[in-house]
Amino acid sequence: MKIHRLLPLWGLLVAAWLLPACHQQYSTETVVQSEVEAMPLVPDDAMAAPTPATPDASREGYAIIHENPFLAAARNPLSTFAIDVDRASYANVRRFLTQNRQLPPPDAVRLEELVNYFSYSYPQPRTGPASLQAEVATCPWNPAHQLVLVGVQGKQVPVEHLPPANLVFLLDVSGSMNEPQKLPLLKESLRQLVRESLRPQDYVAVVVYAGAAGVVLPPTSGAEPEAILRALDGLEAGGSTAGGEGLRLAYQLAQQHQRPGTNTRIILATDGDFNVGEQSAADLERLIVQERESGVFLSVLGFGAGNLQDHTMELLADKGNGNYAYIDQLQEARRVLVQQFGGTLFTLAKDVKVQVEFNPALVREYRLLGYENRLLAAEDFNDDRKDAGELGAGQQVTALYEVVPVAAPAASPASVDPLKYQASQPTPAATNSQELLTVKLRYQEPAGSASQLLTLPVRSVRFDEPIARASDNLRWAAAVAQFGLLLRKSPYAGTATWASTAALAQSSASPDPDGARTEFQTLVQQAMELDQETASR
Repeated sequence: MKIHRLLPLWGLLVAAWLLPACHQQYSTETVVQSEVEAMPLVPDDAMAAPTPATPDASREGYAIIHENPFLAAARNPLSTFAIDVDRASYANVRRFLTQNRQLPPPDAVRLEELVNYFSYSYPQPRTGPASLQAEVATCPWNPAHQLVLVGVQGKQVPVEHLPPANLVFLLDVSGSMNEPQKLPLLKESLRQLVRESLRPQDYVAVVVYAGAAGVVLPPTSGAEPEAILRALDGLEAGGSTAGGEGLRLAYQLAQQHQRPGTNTRIILATDGDFNVGEQSAADLERLIVQERESGVFLSVLGFGAGNLQDHTMELLADKGNGNYAYIDQLQEARRVLVQQFGGTLFTLAKDVKVQVEFNPALVREYRLLGYENRLLAAEDFNDDRKDAGELGAGQQVTALYEVVPVAAPAASPASVDPLKYQASQPTPAATNSQELLTVKLRYQEPAGSASQLLTLPVRSVRFDEPIARASDNLRWAAAVAQFGLLLRKSPYAGTATWASTAALAQSSASPDPDGARTEFQTLVQQAMELDQETASR
């Protein structure tokens, strides 16, 4: 008998033990919280039943997102966050719009993952692993405000120059994976990685877990692809889920075959129905944190619908210094595992943090779009012990701030009395400066501990600098962010409409080699139609 619906409780436990360990503003609530008490026990054989054409999203688990508010620059001059290069939310939103023919739950929409799904034209770093870029223009959904783009570009490294990979595929073959968009899609996705990305110097092992965990394939060279493919072809779904046991076994295998100078990583592929098993949730967290310090990172691939536990998979990848991707179709698997092979599997810099200091002489208020579960305390920026995000080879990170100039009305009502014991007026240096803000970035080398610092001052622009004169980078990022605000039905969406979002996207003329930007415009149209249908009902 499998406790098939126990995962929402596991997700709540994960969030509960992560909260004291960090200063990130991450909600421990989930949208499936109310289901825990009423979940029935489901026999193993029931797992083989096919899901309906439109899965019930109410059984999926998403962490509640409390959108970042506007903050007064005079009292909160520093905005600090860990970078996030996950893109799972965009692929999941696409699945809702195209396969389910319904709008996604608002908490499935993470703005930073939508914006970072796309590539931008940022300059390559001249020295070091990363470069910084910033730009300012009028905010399209609130013309009285300004929109600031902050871009980070990781150094491109040719695949042949990447270090050897030591990969352990940890695959969920429990009964809940017995659906076309789960184990069959998972197997075909990994086939692409084996056929097109693996090199002779790379090694792959396969560990599976269901009722028990076991090694299906010992570490095997990429020079023997047929042996790896045979192991994948023989996988079948069935049984309950012993995820904790499988994760422990995968780490043991990775450690046993870890070699100096290699990139050692576990790739966990699951629908998220990840019961802890005999190990406690706290033991699993300690295991993941301990192993990341030894250089074994954990990335997560999510599959399927109906019981997708998004919040759990995102947290596992976050604590494991890895990426989280959602695979809704074979083309997405190719994008993640083949086209973005280096960025997905090879870490260029770890514990990457961004801190923006706003000039209160020019900025009344500001708001960071997204990154709600990546926020850090201001003092964490200079603390090299504080875990943050990872930047892969060639990866990019894009963040957007909505800024209220001092000449514009306040975006949020004043709720704090004037300070009695300290000055609240900008210093003469701030008043005389033309700098709107300064962006700082800290990172550590993958095997290092002392961080490096990059700094970029950003000058103010004309208050009425139109978005039409902005770069394609800013216009496209603004269109995608506006799309997310509308999907979330955000109170910060201002004058945004589906039509204005489509027009802003069409105004960008950047190359579209993989068709992702053309697909986005189709998604905007589908979302508009579904929103209109919902309103008419």
